Amino acid sequence: MKPLERILLAAKTSPRRIVLPEGEDPRVVEAALRTVREGVAEIILVGRHEIIEQRLASAGSSGIPIAIEDPVNSPLTPRLAMAYHELRRTKGVDEIAAAEAVRSPLMFAAMMVREGEADGTVGGAVATTADTVRAALQCIGRAPGVGLVSSFFLMMLCQPHHVKKGAFVFADCGLVVDPDAAGLADIARMSARSYEALAGGAAKVAMLSFSTNGSAAHERVSKVAEATRMVRSADPDLVIDGELQFDTAFVEAVSAAKAPNSALHGEANVFVFPNLDAANIGYKIAQRIGGAEAIGPILQGLAKPANDLSRGCTADDIFHMIAVTVVQAN
Repeated sequence: MKPLERILLAAKTSPRRIVLPEGEDPRVVEAALRTVREGVAEIILVGRHEIIEQRLASAGSSGIPIAIEDPVNSPLTPRLAMAYHELRRTKGVDEIAAAEAVRSPLMFAAMMVREGEADGTVGGAVATTADTVRAALQCIGRAPGVGLVSSFFLMMLCQPHHVKKGAFVFADCGLVVDPDAAGLADIARMSARSYEALAGGAAKVAMLSFSTNGSAAHERVSKVAEATRMVRSADPDLVIDGELQFDTAFVEAVSAAKAPNSALHGEANVFVFPNLDAANIGYKIAQRIGGAEAIGPILQGLAKPANDLSRGCTADDIFHMIAVTVVQAN
């Protein structure tokens, strides 16, 4: 079974309520209808009733149950505004500002998740990553014990030309610009858990660098090596190695030559990049030149699931991200 098929099956086994704050976008409507038709999730679309209803009708929604919430006049708005005021009052947000804030679809959707009216949210088809993540951080917040909210892409290598096939995690490709050693360690541990939840196998984590096991001396290399030590100390059962060059982590023959004592043996499935520059460039090369399917950025470390989309996303991309969000919620 392909990794994406496994995720869809897991979502269908236990569908959840997912709220989509950009419910007026035709791509979002198309993805919502497919989601409900295939039993992946229950969907709540946020936006103006008349526009969403027109979009649904045009897309052939007859008999398909999809809820619509308009923040301007929803019966949920007063309660969500009150909850947002309590949450943000120490930041200087008064009742009037709170009421205005939750009329934003992104904030409304995130507060629905916080207050248990939905199990997860997916946005970013129209909004920027900054706005989407800000709403998630302000309204949902970090999970207990999490020091850093980060992101990853789930990279699917399923084409005939891919020598290795399966799901791989690339982190952090979308959020944390230049993590220190402790931040890298957090990203590594969360990415390992995310891989195991979504791919269903044991995580094997490579801490990437331009150096392999001390082949170069630089403070950037030392940061990756220190992060690796921190992860081993906190989670001694996790299979991890670093610092490693990508080919050493991915190719068995290169691993045997460059790092014969590595616990990974060239079979890493979670790749933690040293900074956002390297990670963002790396996933796009894998996607555009290597033909990998990239799902993300998927957020990790939040108290409840909230995920981001590229503004260039397709309806298929949104559908797949909804499925990922359902699995996270479970």
